[in-house]
Amino acid sequence: MSDLLRAPAEIKYAEELDWLESIDDSPKPFSWRLSPKMVRLFILGSERSDGLDREVSQKWFGDRSFVERSIVTLASDRGLLLIGDPGTGKSWLAELLSAAISRNSTLVVQGTAGTTEDHIKYSWNVSMVIAKGQSRESMIPSPIMTAMEAGSIGRFEELTRSTSDVQDALISILSEKYISVPELGSGGGDDNIVFAKPGFSIIATANSRDRGVNDLSSALKRRFNFVRIPVVTNRKSEAEIVRFRTEELLRRHSIDLDVPPTLLDVLLQSFADLRASAAAAGSDDEKLESALSTAEQIGVLEDAVLHSNFFGERALTARTLASSLVGSLTRREPEDLAILNKYLHGVVEPRSKDEGGSWPEFLEGGRDAIATLS
Repeated sequence: MSDLLRAPAEIKYAEELDWLESIDDSPKPFSWRLSPKMVRLFILGSERSDGLDREVSQKWFGDRSFVERSIVTLASDRGLLLIGDPGTGKSWLAELLSAAISRNSTLVVQGTAGTTEDHIKYSWNVSMVIAKGQSRESMIPSPIMTAMEAGSIGRFEELTRSTSDVQDALISILSEKYISVPELGSGGGDDNIVFAKPGFSIIATANSRDRGVNDLSSALKRRFNFVRIPVVTNRKSEAEIVRFRTEELLRRHSIDLDVPPTLLDVLLQSFADLRASAAAAGSDDEKLESALSTAEQIGVLEDAVLHSNFFGERALTARTLASSLVGSLTRREPEDLAILNKYLHGVVEPRSKDEGGSWPEFLEGGRDAIATLS
C-alpha cells in the first residue's frame, strides 16, 4: 500500500475487512462479502456493546440511519443515489459501501458533459476488431458492465453532470439488469446479451448544487432510492471528521507534526462564521464562491500542515493557518478578497481583542495573505 498515492478503501482496510469477514456469521445477501450488520460496523466503527476482540475504527461520520438506509437499498434490486452539497462525504460513503460489500470500489464512471453511453456500456478494441472482427474478446466492458458480470457494486459519480442520453441508457440497466450488444448479432443464444449477476447494484452520487444542469428524469428517479446527505452542522462531528482526515494525511506523508486543539477550534469557528455570513448575504456577490464544506475545511488544514512541515518550523501556527484559509478560499478577485477582508476586520479583529489566544496571530496572518494577493 505504501507505493500507492491513494489506496482504495478495500486495500487500505484490507486486514480489517479480512478479520470482519472471518468472524461474520450473519446472513449475507447475494454475493456480498460481509453481512449488512458487518458493513454498517465497518463504516461506523465498533462500540463496546458489540463485544469484539478488537476495535474497528469509524470511517464515515454522520447519522447511522443514512448508512442503514443505503445498505438496505443495496440489498434490494434498486439503485442508490446519494445526494447532497459538495464535501458532505457522498463519494467516501459510496467507496466504503462498495469496499465492504464487493471488496472492489474502483468500478467507477465519472459523470461529465463528455460522458457517453460507451462509458457505461462497452466499447471496442479497434485493433482486435480489424484483425478478428467483433466478438466478446474484442469488446471492452465499462466499469458498470464489469460490475454486472461480477455481481458487484458499480459506482456513478456526479450523475447530474451527465447528459440526458447517458442517463436514459442507465434506465434500461437499472430496470432490465442486462446490456444488449447488437453488434454481436441477433441469432439464438445469449452471446449478444450481458446479464447482471445477483449482487449487482449501482451507487450514484449527485451534487445538490447542480440542480438544473441535467435534471434526472422521473423514469430514472424511480429506479433509485434517494439518500440525502446533509451538511455537517454539529461542531463535534465536524471536528471528528477534520481530525480523522488530518491524521490520515500525517500518516501518509510520515509527518510528525502536532495539530493543536486550539487551532482546530479556530478553523472550525472561522468556517462557522463565514457560513453564517453567507447565509445572511443578500446576493451571490456577497458570498464566497467556496461552498465552505467540511472537505474544503480539510483542504485548508492540509495545506497549512504541509506548508508548516516543508517551509515552516515543523509546527502549525495560527499565521500559517490563516494564510492557507485565505489562499484556499480566494477564487474570485477582488470579490472573495473583499469578503475575507471584511470578515477579518468585522469579526476576527474584535474577537482577537476580547478573547486573545491564537486569534491575534490568525488576524495578522490573514491580513498579510490578503495584502500579498491584492
